Amino acid sequence: MTEAEQEKAPDVNALEQEGEIAADYVEGLLDIADIDGDIDMDVEGDRALVSVVGVQGNELVGPSGEVLEALQELTRLAVHRQTGERSRLMLDVAGYRERRRAELTKLGTEVANQVREKDEPKSLQPMTPFERKIVHDAVAAAGLRSESEGEEPQRYVVVLPA
Repeated sequence: MTEAEQEKAPDVNALEQEGEIAADYVEGLLDIADIDGDIDMDVEGDRALVSVVGVQGNELVGPSGEVLEALQELTRLAVHRQTGERSRLMLDVAGYRERRRAELTKLGTEVANQVREKDEPKSLQPMTPFERKIVHDAVAAAGLRSESEGEEPQRYVVVLPA
């Protein structure tokens, strides 16, 4: 491995430490809220992934994942407070993000096909950065370009013809 590759390679030990800090924090929140659930930790690419599994109900996800986004930000702040490093940690609850990823991949592919057929750009509804990235990846895989426009929290994807 070259020096440049080593610099780009994620520090798995640091990511595992992030995951452990995050898991402890989320477990504390679950205890406070008296919500039963188990915590799974993993390292996926260049980020720690913490999943809450076995929870009943949708209160930790909220409408359109809003509660989950807030919990993720709080968890990232807890990690930052202990490590001093900015965290890109991903928090998932009851498989919500995986289901959402499948839905958005399908949406990105379908919209790319519509744009290709009509040869006109198409704007989508506002999305979180996580959601926009999935759509951008699906559009690119379909062979078209896309851009994000607008300001948070109303930032959205525009799919462009070839």
